Amino acid sequence: MAHHKSALKRIKQNIKRNERNKHVRSTLRTFIKRVREAVAAKDMALAKESLQAAIPVIDSAASKGVIHRSNASRNVSRLNRLVNTLG
Repeated sequence: MAHHKSALKRIKQNIKRNERNKHVRSTLRTFIKRVREAVAAKDMALAKESLQAAIPVIDSAASKGVIHRSNASRNVSRLNRLVNTLG
């Protein structure tokens, strides 16, 4: 365990940030999963709707630093391509 006051504070901050990031990451994965499930069910309307809901969540995770912006861009691109295979 840390002995310095600043190190103890840093540990508390890390725990809080970890919880916050965990929530954002979990939500992100859920939205991505919904798009993939809609595509697997071959439901074009639901897939497009899910994609439109997922894109802001992905962008939000990137702006918060939970994922890298290139990772976010790649995710959006791949999901778009996946939805377009139904059309």
